[in-house]
Amino acid sequence: MQYRTCPRNGDRISVLGLGCMRLPGALGRPDERRAREIIARAVERGVNYLDTAYLYPGNEACVGASLEELGLRDRVLLATKLPHGSVRSAADLDRIFDEQLRRLRTDRVDYYLIHNVTSPAQWERLRDLGVEDWIERQRAAGRIRRMGFSYHGSAGDFPVVLDAYDWDFCQIQYNYAGERYQAGTAGLLAAHERGMAVFVMEPLLGGRLADRLPDRARKILDAAAEPGLATPAAWGLSWVWDHPEVTMLLSGMSATEQVDENCALADRALPGSLTTSQREVIARVVAEFERANRVPCTGCNYCMPCPRGINIPGCFSAYNASYAHGWLTGVAQYFTASAVRTERPRLVSNCVRCGACARRCPQGIDIPARLSEVGRRFQPGPVGWALEAWSRRPRGRA
Repeated sequence: MQYRTCPRNGDRISVLGLGCMRLPGALGRPDERRAREIIARAVERGVNYLDTAYLYPGNEACVGASLEELGLRDRVLLATKLPHGSVRSAADLDRIFDEQLRRLRTDRVDYYLIHNVTSPAQWERLRDLGVEDWIERQRAAGRIRRMGFSYHGSAGDFPVVLDAYDWDFCQIQYNYAGERYQAGTAGLLAAHERGMAVFVMEPLLGGRLADRLPDRARKILDAAAEPGLATPAAWGLSWVWDHPEVTMLLSGMSATEQVDENCALADRALPGSLTTSQREVIARVVAEFERANRVPCTGCNYCMPCPRGINIPGCFSAYNASYAHGWLTGVAQYFTASAVRTERPRLVSNCVRCGACARRCPQGIDIPARLSEVGRRFQPGPVGWALEAWSRRPRGRA
């Protein structure tokens, strides 16, 4: 395992962190046995940073129980996040944080983040509620060691947030398909210039740069494969680690096999290690990916649950697959995602445009509008009428 140093405090952090949001199990009910296996294997292989959040259903409690049962709390840097939208008064800061400590079965959080910051106004609102004094009290009591934020806003607003507080670190979405997306490369460099640690989320764009690349992009990587760069995931992670400004990247590993694969890559995660020809391979892949990409959904599920039962990430995944791998592949995925073969299909045409999903989307996707595009792609004319008729039929009848 390679390690890089947090510039502000000298913490030695593994270049690979475990993003716990995608631990195996159903939404709100992580599989505790498998989670323990993944956490144990990751720490054994040298991972020393675990990331969870208040808003990941059941996740903090699962992580806390696993660390306690494995006796690993003091061997890891534990990170979780404050849901700023749930803070309506200063009292909410204590209420939420105390609950997090109980869930995590700990007396401190090593790296605490303001979760999903999309604009400077969100921090300003917290500041008006007294969050800066609250942070200093928690630091003095040893309950928070380092303070940062995760960012999902525009490139223009990012420097404003960077300068709004004396942050120790920030967490940004960054991958080879998103150099100009959200904070992007410019934001990475800006945070580094300010002496901050930079943690990267979505290095594989929710898996889309690993096992859901367009066929033509996958063939480019297969043709260029070599030891250490044998899979699309290896290319994607190595590209992020190639940047010396990146302190650590988070991977949502959901199986011990993924832990082993990623840790083997992290053993060689040195900055500046990609050659010019290897970077040219990535540039060709980016061109193919952008040609096939339609909706920048990462499958984070923040938009869920939909009040109409629509599987929003599943529908977007099918839509993108229809361009990357062919319409028949996409429509088959759509039928599965929308439960067409059941008695209660959840079609995109069920959307009532309430906008609840779009307000929660960290990627800023206009979800109702994009669902309409999915409908036009998969439910054109008579197909849509037939599916609507099927969905409205009395239960129990064929």
